[in-house]
Amino acid sequence: MDSLFVIQNSIFLFQPSDSGTIDDIIVQHISRKGLEVLNFIDTELAIGRKVHVKLNWKCRFDNMQQHSGQHLITALADSMFGFKTTSWWLGVKVSHIELDTLEISKEQMKSLEVAVNQKIKEARPVNVKIYNSFAAPALAEVRARSLPKDHTGPVRVICIDGIDENMCCGTHVNNLSQLQVIKLLKVEKSKKNKVNLFYIAGDRVINYLDQCYESEKALTSVFNGPPEKHAEFAEKYVKSLKVAQKVKTALLRDIATLEVKNYKSQDAKSPLFILHRKEGDGDFMNSIVREMEKEHVTIFITCGDDNETGLFLLTGKEDVISNLGPRVAKILDGKGAGKKGRFQGLPHLPRSISTSVTRNPELQDSPDARRSSVDMTKPSKTTGAQH
Repeated sequence: MDSLFVIQNSIFLFQPSDSGTIDDIIVQHISRKGLEVLNFIDTELAIGRKVHVKLNWKCRFDNMQQHSGQHLITALADSMFGFKTTSWWLGVKVSHIELDTLEISKEQMKSLEVAVNQKIKEARPVNVKIYNSFAAPALAEVRARSLPKDHTGPVRVICIDGIDENMCCGTHVNNLSQLQVIKLLKVEKSKKNKVNLFYIAGDRVINYLDQCYESEKALTSVFNGPPEKHAEFAEKYVKSLKVAQKVKTALLRDIATLEVKNYKSQDAKSPLFILHRKEGDGDFMNSIVREMEKEHVTIFITCGDDNETGLFLLTGKEDVISNLGPRVAKILDGKGAGKKGRFQGLPHLPRSISTSVTRNPELQDSPDARRSSVDMTKPSKTTGAQH
């Protein structure tokens, strides 16, 4: 199979396909049909034409570092702890190896990381061996996965000097020193009593360190304290935020009660109750509705800052709300849904939101508004406070 581009094969190769161009035309997709490599482009080329093929080397070398790193981690995890690799995945930012073990301790993870980086320092050569067929006796000594059903011909084995021999058709570095460094990040539970070990290798470690350092600088400025104190500061802020949120929720419930009492105390009650509270939330709106449960009134409540996405709730007679709800959502440049006399959604809040609805021409002549005995053009003190 002669091709500059390596293809992805989900049967035994979990390395992404290469990328590049053919006569400056971007290769959209690469696949395989038997021993033939198929490169898909959006421009037709004449048969027999000589073309210039350009490989995205940055992407290829990244794949090489992650893939060779996987071979090294897999070999040492097996030799040191007996953890067998059952699958792996080369991700866009982080890769992981599935290991057949219930858990990996912090001590084991640290020992494994030290060991793989020691092998990188030793600059072990990485070579390729080719066997004429899968039946070659020497292949019984190497780690191998099942071949595709349509595979014929030679078999390729990647050999890390003195460490590992593994059947593989992916791209690899030719010396472990080209890996630069490997960082083991975390362990997560996988399926069937296995774990996923996440890692990065080579240039990805440098990029990860750059990102961490920029985040560290930003947090140092926010917390006005050294990096070793960031976790402590963050924990304090989270606790303070939770306390503040509880206080806010209690105050909003009190405000909801007062707003409803104010409405009920009026001699001439409007059949339309309108309220906007920018600090409000779903719990605040529901508190209003509960307090007004025995009042035969159409309720329209909105929450959120001006010109930002917020919340709105419309409740009342089922036939009225089912008609008015979608129209109100449209007026507010938002979306919503509802049933049984309740319609709620997410508007894009314009300034003076209550006025925007009550003075909208589309609703002024609404039969539903007239059936509710609501004067949609004259918000009054009886419609509730508007903040």
